[in-house]
Amino acid sequence: MEAYTLRVEESTAEDDKKPSAGSVYRSIYARNSTLHPGIESPWCLFCRSVETFPKKQMLGRRQVIDDKATPYVWQTYQQVFGEAVKVGFAIRRSGLNSGDRAGIYGSNSPEWIIAMEACNSQGICYVPLYDTLGVHATEFIINHAELHIVFVQESKIPSILIHLPRCSTFLRTIVSFGMVTGDQKKEAEQFGVNCFSWKDFMALGVSSSELPPKSKDEICTIMYTSGTTGEPKGVVLTNKAILASVLDTDYLLQKTDRVVNEEDFYLSYLPLAHVFDQIMEIYCIFKGASIGFWQGDPRRLMEDIQELKPTIFCGVPRIYDRIYAGINQKIQSAGLLSRLLFEYAYQHKLSNLKKGMKQEEASVFFDKLVFNKIKQGLGGRVRLMISGAAPIPTQVEEFLRVTSCSVFVQGYGLTECCGGCFTAIANVFPMVGTVGVPIPTLEARLESVPEMNYDALSSSSPRGEICLRGPTLFSGYHKRQDLTNEALVDGWLHTGDIGEWQPNGAMKIIDRKKNIFKLSQGEYVAVESIESAYNQCPLVSSIWVYGSSFEPFLVAVAVPERKPLDVWATTNQIKTGSFEELCKHQKAKSYILDELNATGRKHQLKGFEMLKAVHLEPRPFDVERELVTPTFKLKRPQLLHYYKDEIDKLYREAKQEKA
Repeated sequence: MEAYTLRVEESTAEDDKKPSAGSVYRSIYARNSTLHPGIESPWCLFCRSVETFPKKQMLGRRQVIDDKATPYVWQTYQQVFGEAVKVGFAIRRSGLNSGDRAGIYGSNSPEWIIAMEACNSQGICYVPLYDTLGVHATEFIINHAELHIVFVQESKIPSILIHLPRCSTFLRTIVSFGMVTGDQKKEAEQFGVNCFSWKDFMALGVSSSELPPKSKDEICTIMYTSGTTGEPKGVVLTNKAILASVLDTDYLLQKTDRVVNEEDFYLSYLPLAHVFDQIMEIYCIFKGASIGFWQGDPRRLMEDIQELKPTIFCGVPRIYDRIYAGINQKIQSAGLLSRLLFEYAYQHKLSNLKKGMKQEEASVFFDKLVFNKIKQGLGGRVRLMISGAAPIPTQVEEFLRVTSCSVFVQGYGLTECCGGCFTAIANVFPMVGTVGVPIPTLEARLESVPEMNYDALSSSSPRGEICLRGPTLFSGYHKRQDLTNEALVDGWLHTGDIGEWQPNGAMKIIDRKKNIFKLSQGEYVAVESIESAYNQCPLVSSIWVYGSSFEPFLVAVAVPERKPLDVWATTNQIKTGSFEELCKHQKAKSYILDELNATGRKHQLKGFEMLKAVHLEPRPFDVERELVTPTFKLKRPQLLHYYKDEIDKLYREAKQEKA
């Protein structure tokens, strides 16, 4: 490695020197500790901001009146502090002590943050709950985490009441983010559970008691992750891990870009129940920035952006894909002169970025003349865009780096690492297509995976499973020592992701260790890399590839892009009554299959990696059917169960055709 990472021989343990393990590396921005003396928990970060920015806008929301949203209405840091302290003391009066656990269930809102800070104030461990883990996950988490109190979005109270017959062993209090009806109170009381409105519960918090002391080693939160198999896993994160992640972010931005400050605005729309957004919001609170919440309606997200005009924008690839597609559509529908001007401006700025020029210097003229419209589409003030949760297509990342008039970086993280593990460095264009370098306090290494032909010791292209060590790591899975022992080996977290070190020291995610299977002829198939290749086909929006160990070839379920398939059907005079019927048409299947395999050959897939049959699914893979995780990763066992009949049919038809 060179440029942005350094080998750390002196910190390499004997177990790291086994033949399959590559060298240990750290970022050139690394330091041993980012923890400040006297800061023992995220509550301390909040208190510092309250002292520094008491009158500054902290949390803002829009009211919807007659189906029309008002401008943002704000609470100051001092107001939020006062409310959080009252709610915290009310939690104590309801019977909880430091170390006990409280749930938070609902969409992003000021109450979500206030409930989190209230728990932090009392040393109570907060546990996020959310629907997308599955229909039984709420009940499972309440019992598994032994939650005594749950803060609930008003509209979700019925969802909690349904579970009470099986959750009343521990649960004693429900607090609505808003109001609660008399009938809801009576229903809860039947199971010995008290039900409060937000205001009524806060009124219980009048107290002169001092706040309990905090410790870095105390558990701050247990975040349950969906994973792709089995029951949700409770990731235990201490105050120390949260603090290290937040302060790492601050330190790295100080070294590489303009750090976040009290003049910044952040749009809260990614789920707070996920670690990515939660760490970002804790960081914004630490820096005195303002957090504006979306209305909760994806159709109105752009309205909220235009109203708030955020300076910092975080998203997942699915969001950026939509932005990219929307901009491209407008460009293609413009006149010839406009398209030619855009292409010239794009290539001019791209060339300058590749030469090492910073975003704000690469093309000031074209930023004003051509790209300013795209900037205004994102509110006009965005200066930092971050992508996480899944790999973003390289062409989308490059496009947004060129056209957004903003620094754009991709990162990689896990809940088990408090979200951030690697991040690209601002204005370093060669990091496009990578997740960048390890965050300041983390060490990283690769471990060989022989069955997938990944060699961590290769001198030309080191590849292997990414392993991490550092203070942002989790303390284990709640009540699952067996899973903890699998993930944490000799202090190293084995991520299950396959990475490849780049010559400049950046990491590129290329595969997933567990997503391999063996075909009947003995060939190993790394399915994620194959899906990544097929996803480059413009005719499909997503694809799931499957291979049976009893069969010698692969089949797939693909979700086609509607517009190009409709155009093809019209051109070929194929008449169907609906898109669903078109997806069942044999000629449509053959057309998509041919185009997918053409894309596969273009990306140099092997013969046994080509598809022999495909089922066209008109409906996108969704969380509601539990086919993908909340971050849109494929849930393979669930997909196989859901499409089993179709998969069996594909294999039968493919073998009959071959015969």
